[in-house]
Amino acid sequence: MSAFPGSPRLLKGGIVVLDPVTAAIQSVINLQYNPDTLTRSLQIKGVTGEAGDRTEALRLKGPPVETIKVDAEIHATDLLEASDPQATQIGLHAILAALEMLVYPSSSVLQSNNDSAASGTLEIIAVDAPLTIFVFGPKRIAPVRFTEFSITEEAFDTSLNPIRAKVSLSMRVLTIDDVNFDDKSGGLFMAYLRSKEQLAQKSTSGTLGALGITGIP
Repeated sequence: MSAFPGSPRLLKGGIVVLDPVTAAIQSVINLQYNPDTLTRSLQIKGVTGEAGDRTEALRLKGPPVETIKVDAEIHATDLLEASDPQATQIGLHAILAALEMLVYPSSSVLQSNNDSAASGTLEIIAVDAPLTIFVFGPKRIAPVRFTEFSITEEAFDTSLNPIRAKVSLSMRVLTIDDVNFDDKSGGLFMAYLRSKEQLAQKSTSGTLGALGITGIP
């Protein structure tokens, strides 16, 4: 937060982790520093009919596949200067581990699956991962699945604890093509889509004159 009185509060981007069944909040991971850039790509889902099928040319069969990529920097410098006990003992291990656990099954699940296999159970049931929500301001709240995750540790203390790191996250927005419409994740996507629609309605329409034409032939 800025030290100047009356300055606006800086919002943090981050990830909210929900229980996939009850939708109860399990944890909130704030990004220490907001990324300088946020890259989004949209892969359009058009209807691919046979060549010459004019009825399919403009049809969409669902929401596009939206991918979000961010690079987040994490530093322990300020905490070390303030002699924060956790930062002094383990550096950034805790926050990095919290992020990594978003893509790991728990050790208890792996142990249970191994025990089931040892007892002759043929089918090992995959366990649902938590529902992760990417939040980047109140107008961008989307259910996501991580597709790529990399960590670059750039500096270490004398005990080789990381004290500066960059985390690169690639996320796919979960749409109603990926989740049940009536689930919490489906409701979150619909709210995300409605927010886009509301913002689009605020966009001022241009003019044909600005394009150098007076009409469409």
